[in-house]
Amino acid sequence: MPEIRLHDTRSGELRPLVARDPGNRVGIYACGPTVYNRIHVGNARPYVVFSWLKRFLAHEGYDATFVANVTDVNDKIYDAANARGIGSEELAREMTAHYVADTDALGLPRPDHEPLASETIDGIVGLIQALIDRDAAYAVEGDVYFRVRADAQYGDLSHRRLEDLDQGEGIEGAALKEDPLDFALWKAQKEGEDTAWDAPWGRGRPGWHIECSAMAEELLGVGFEVHGGGSDLVFPHHENEAAQTRLARGQELAQIWMHNGMLEMRGEKMSKSVGNISLLPDVVDEWGRETLLLFFAGGHYRQPIVFAPDTLRDAQGRLKRIREAGRRLVDGPSPAALRVHRDAFFAALANDFNTATALAALAAWVSEANKLAEVGRDDLVEMLDVFGLAELARGGANGDGPPPEALELLAARENARAGKDWAEADRLRDALRDAGWVVRDGPDGAELVEA
Repeated sequence: MPEIRLHDTRSGELRPLVARDPGNRVGIYACGPTVYNRIHVGNARPYVVFSWLKRFLAHEGYDATFVANVTDVNDKIYDAANARGIGSEELAREMTAHYVADTDALGLPRPDHEPLASETIDGIVGLIQALIDRDAAYAVEGDVYFRVRADAQYGDLSHRRLEDLDQGEGIEGAALKEDPLDFALWKAQKEGEDTAWDAPWGRGRPGWHIECSAMAEELLGVGFEVHGGGSDLVFPHHENEAAQTRLARGQELAQIWMHNGMLEMRGEKMSKSVGNISLLPDVVDEWGRETLLLFFAGGHYRQPIVFAPDTLRDAQGRLKRIREAGRRLVDGPSPAALRVHRDAFFAALANDFNTATALAALAAWVSEANKLAEVGRDDLVEMLDVFGLAELARGGANGDGPPPEALELLAARENARAGKDWAEADRLRDALRDAGWVVRDGPDGAELVEA
C-alpha cells in the first residue's frame, strides 16, 4: 500500500496517514453546516474535498468512514427562527432538508454518517461531565465553561499565544467566567430560546464546540485519523474541540487536522456576513455540477481559490475537452504508454491530496490519448471516478450523446432566443430538462449535458 501524506495544521508538516488497526480502517470527520440558512458554494468545498478524500482512500485499499455533521443547535438558528417567527426546530429541519438536497445535486455519495447535534445530547452531557470531574470545566448559574488555562497545549493547533486569543463570545457570560479566555460548553436557556434539554447543571443547550467533539467521538472513537474542515474553523472551533477531548479523555481527538482554503470573491472570503455569496443550488443550476467539481479540483485544497466567471469558464473548458475525448474512447484497458500519466495522477493525490497536479496529469493523459487510435478508457474512468465524474470518460452518462430529438429542441431554443422569444426559449429549455437534458450556455454556444 503506497504511503499517503497529508498536511497537519498542528505540526505544520506533511504526516503519513496511519490507520489505527490492521484492517486499514480510517475515520474522517469534517465539520458541516450550521443550518440557519441555505448553504453557499463556499460551504460546499469541504463537503467535496473530504468526499473525494474518502473515494481516493478507498481506491488505495483503505476502509474509510466519512462523517459530516449538521449543527442544528446554535445561536444563529435561534436568531434566524425568531426573525422569521417560526420555531428553531422547524427552521433547522427546513434548512437541513435544503442542505441535503443542495449537496445531493453535486452527484457525490452521501457521507457514511451525518449526525445531528440535537440527537447527540446524551454524549455531549457525558463529555461535559468528564471535564467537570477532571476540574477542566466549571458550572455557574446553569452555564458550564471550559478552563482554557487548564490545558498546557492550548493554542498549539492554531499557533496562537494565549494573550492574543479572543473566543469571539463577546460579552455573553463574561460576568460568570473565571477567565475571559474560557468558553461555553453549556448555556442556560434564555428567553426566546424554544429548544432546550435537562442537564445536571440546569436546563439549556450545548455550546458549538462541544457538539463536534461528542459527535466525532461517538461515531469514530478518540484518536481517529483525519479531522477536516475549512481554515476559518482552526480557531476557535477546532482549537477548542482538540482541547476538550484532550482534557476529558487524556488523548488527542484526531491524528491529523486537515483544513481547506476559502473561496474568494472580490478579494474577500465568501461569507454570509459580508454578503458576497452565491448559493450552491444557483451555481449548480447555472454552471452544472461537472463544471463546479472541476473548478474545485483545479486548486490545491489548502489554498484559497477565486470564484469568478473566468475561473468557472476555465473549468468548463476542461470539462468539454474531457467529454470530447471520452466520446472517442472505447471500452477496455488503456495503452501502456499512457500509464505514466495515470500513475502521476494518483501520486499527486498521495502527496497531500494535490488535486490540481492530479488534474494536470489527467489532462496530459487526454492530450496523449487524442493522438492515438482506438484508445481504451479504463485509466480515464479510474481517475475521474475519484472526482465523481467517471461518466465523462464515456462522453456523458451513457456515452451516446444527446439524441436527435433533443438536438432539435436545442436548435429550436436557439432560434427562439435569436428572435427574442424568451417565453418560447424557456418552454423549450424546460422540455429539454423534462427529457433529461440541461442546457449549458458557454463561450462556444449552447450544449446539452445530462441532468
